[in-house]
Amino acid sequence: MIRFSAPRSVRRLAGVAAAGLLVATVAGAPAGAQAAPDEVAAQQQATVEAAAAAQLAVDEIASSDNMRLIANLPKQAPFDTTAALGTDIAFQGPFAYVGNYEGFTIYNIANPAAPKIMSTVHCPGSQNDISIHGNLLFLSTDSSRSDDSCASTSQSATVKDSWEGIKVFDVSNPVKPQYIKAVETACGSHTHTLVPAKDKQFVYLYVSSYSPSASFPDCRPPHDSISIVKVPVKSPTDAAVVATPNLFPEGGYTNTSGCHDITVFPEKDLAAGACMGDGILMDISDREAPKVVHSVRDTVNFAFWHSATFNNAGTKVVFTDELGGGSGATCNPAIGPKRGADAVYDIVDGKLVFRSYFKIPRENTVNENCVAHNGSLIPVPGRDIMVQAWYQGGISVWDFTDSANPTEIGYWERGPLSDTQRILGGSWSAYYYNGHIYSSDIQKGFDVIEIDQESIPGAKTHHYKRLNVQTQPSY
Repeated sequence: MIRFSAPRSVRRLAGVAAAGLLVATVAGAPAGAQAAPDEVAAQQQATVEAAAAAQLAVDEIASSDNMRLIANLPKQAPFDTTAALGTDIAFQGPFAYVGNYEGFTIYNIANPAAPKIMSTVHCPGSQNDISIHGNLLFLSTDSSRSDDSCASTSQSATVKDSWEGIKVFDVSNPVKPQYIKAVETACGSHTHTLVPAKDKQFVYLYVSSYSPSASFPDCRPPHDSISIVKVPVKSPTDAAVVATPNLFPEGGYTNTSGCHDITVFPEKDLAAGACMGDGILMDISDREAPKVVHSVRDTVNFAFWHSATFNNAGTKVVFTDELGGGSGATCNPAIGPKRGADAVYDIVDGKLVFRSYFKIPRENTVNENCVAHNGSLIPVPGRDIMVQAWYQGGISVWDFTDSANPTEIGYWERGPLSDTQRILGGSWSAYYYNGHIYSSDIQKGFDVIEIDQESIPGAKTHHYKRLNVQTQPSY
């Protein structure tokens, strides 16, 4: 989400069953015959496109018939207010770690149909972007605070001793997390990306931040850099900023003042940065000195380069455009199918080459904030499939194996939070982890979505021990 200082003719699922569409088998195929992958994909797309045109009521649920909600845990006090926005998710073992503008929550997801809250930590400081590594949990603070404590209050960034940056917690006991370290970073930490060191004795955090001002003592322009925090795994209280590489020494696009988010593919020494007005590809073989090897701009359709996802082969990057900063209603005919969308780029000879746009094929109301947001790959062998959050546009599963012709193969969505006003809400992050889709809904809490395995063949055979989505593993 931005720091604040195709028409919906294909609509709903009501008529899908009547259409007689099957997801896993081909109509007319012999009993027991298995559909070919291309045929399955075509039928999945047809299932999505068979949705009825009726408008969803407030809180009404609709979906393709290959996706269904199996659990929801509403936000708990003190996170049960409209202002306490649910944010990103990290996973490790049987736990999901979910950020909130007011702190974070640890869920036990050993039984996905019945998640349980282990602990809730009240530590205000938006966005509380989150990652996990062993016993260490990292949070991003990108709102100017009176100090680095969890009892801090809001304080103007014009005050020199105001604080923003990274907080470190020991979560070895998930019932009683302990706050152990704070590291201040220039312009705060809107997001961060965990990057394992090659010797495994350290982890690095690539800290993205932006919105400098001449009146901010700790965040003055130009700000074309990221901060790199080095964390000794065995002595995390020694964490410190070790580098602030300038990614745009000649200046980025006019609205670029740093990056919004970075995704790394450590085993390939690659990173993709979504940097406001620029999309960049980086070589991170030297973890403390990432180098930009190629950059692209889209001055026609991309307003705000927000995030990035590699395919499993490391030969493609999906960039998202967060038009409207996450609060706008951009899923409508007036905005169209190319803005507030995803862009698929192939990596050809080390350069990013544009292939296509993808946007959910449903129209949202003026009271629903909707735009491309956080998603992850689903580990389907031989195919490029990802699940993605679209705020109140819901959760979309789409296939970009053919870079030039991406297609949606499933979706799940709630109706608007209100039919009279726009309330910021919907899915902030939707990620696949060990057989299920987990969503952090800004207002509704923690959702668990089941997806038919026939739609994502082979995915269930891959088991993650840990998943920080912006630290992309291979499968």
